[in-house]
Amino acid sequence: MLLRVRAAVAQLAAGLGAQPPAEARGAGAGAGAGAGRGSPPPAAFCRPAFLQLTPEELRRADDHAGRAVQSPRDGRRRLPWSSGYAEVINAGKSQHNEDQACCEVVFVEQRPSPRGWLSSREGSEELDGGRKGFYFHYWALFDGHAGSGAAVMASERLHLHICEQLRDLVEILQDPSPPPVCLPREAQTGSADPNQMSYAEDRGEVLNDAVPRFHLEKAVSHESLVIGAIENAFKHMDDQIERERASQHLAGGCCALAAIYLMGKFYVANAGDSRAIIIRNGEIIPMSREFTPETERQRLQFLALLRPELLGKEFTHLEFPRRIQPKELGKKMLYRDQNMNGWAYKKIEEDDLKFPLIFGEGKKARMMATIGVTRGLGDHDLKVFSSNIHIKPFLSCFPEVRVYDLTQYEHCPDDVLVLGTDGLWDVTNDEEVAAVVMEVLTSYEPNDPCRYTMVAQELVVRSRGVLKERGWRLANDKLGSGHCPAVG
Repeated sequence: MLLRVRAAVAQLAAGLGAQPPAEARGAGAGAGAGAGRGSPPPAAFCRPAFLQLTPEELRRADDHAGRAVQSPRDGRRRLPWSSGYAEVINAGKSQHNEDQACCEVVFVEQRPSPRGWLSSREGSEELDGGRKGFYFHYWALFDGHAGSGAAVMASERLHLHICEQLRDLVEILQDPSPPPVCLPREAQTGSADPNQMSYAEDRGEVLNDAVPRFHLEKAVSHESLVIGAIENAFKHMDDQIERERASQHLAGGCCALAAIYLMGKFYVANAGDSRAIIIRNGEIIPMSREFTPETERQRLQFLALLRPELLGKEFTHLEFPRRIQPKELGKKMLYRDQNMNGWAYKKIEEDDLKFPLIFGEGKKARMMATIGVTRGLGDHDLKVFSSNIHIKPFLSCFPEVRVYDLTQYEHCPDDVLVLGTDGLWDVTNDEEVAAVVMEVLTSYEPNDPCRYTMVAQELVVRSRGVLKERGWRLANDKLGSGHCPAVG
């Protein structure tokens, strides 16, 4: 999404005591628990709620022939920071648009702590109604495949899982002192009286006679705590999809790209082949990298080496430049394994005739001849075609999280963060996106709240192209994006 970066500094200056926006959502003891438990209604096909599409607009959004671009309309609820968003259905790859998006302002309420230990620490902020906590802004894209169920659930739940993971950190993040290594016990077991605990034990400290002779303690930053919370939230989201996939009819999987603004910093989490970039004063700052069979080759090969049973006697963990023919047994051919970046020669053996774990290159690279991404949510039932070999053990749900500190730089209204699914980046590079952003922004006043939506629309229109006799074509007559380019 295109974010008004300058507004972030204003939000930070407003402090944690600012009144919550009308659309703010949060997770306290009840809502937070719902992120991992409960029985939400079955996930159904829909478009992002913030688009507020009418039935007629929803029909047009589902039309593969017209491929109308959808964006938030004037006069309807604006996204935080006047963020822009645009999407278009694919050119017929699937019956419906399987991508999803979410934009929320979430309140994180402090979790009750044993004996009020955290409440007694300095730096505690109390908001309206006596609640203690903070807000975070959240934008996310979910690039669905093989069904929309996983993307729909993730768009509705991932921010709640992030909120739940942050609840233990409310006062820790507001305290400038280093985070405690160990938190107090949540509950006592047996007949022990928690009121008899010593103060040192309550604080998670080790008694003097138990301190190791050479005691070293790793320094942990507040930033790394937030990163860990986001990583765990992705894992809990994936676990929930696995638990509820049958009862909620959650078909397929999705790549996930999320941007969280918290306490003056952007945390951009990517699991899949979507991409995020910051454009600051014309400079392009990458905020993610794509996870594909090629970029994660060594991780996949190493897992296959450790657990060869996952390959089902059908695949080899070694990579070769091409398929090996039986007549080439005994010859020497180029190969590389999990430890190699370069190539070397090895004598071809019978086991090398199996299909390579990773085959192809570029956008055509596939893992186990099935899928072109290696991180994401869902896909718990995905198997190699006509076999009982599961793909999921090789798919990681953990994102890579990159951090951008807004307080370290001067920003202007033309500095933006762009989030896009692979439908945009397949036909457009970073420099071309930056050029479009600058071109559109300069044609609108800096205080025009529609300028970021117009940028998102222009990026989607240009990547989709124009319908001609030979299909959707770009301005240079190359084939346009047949995917669903969603941009925020």
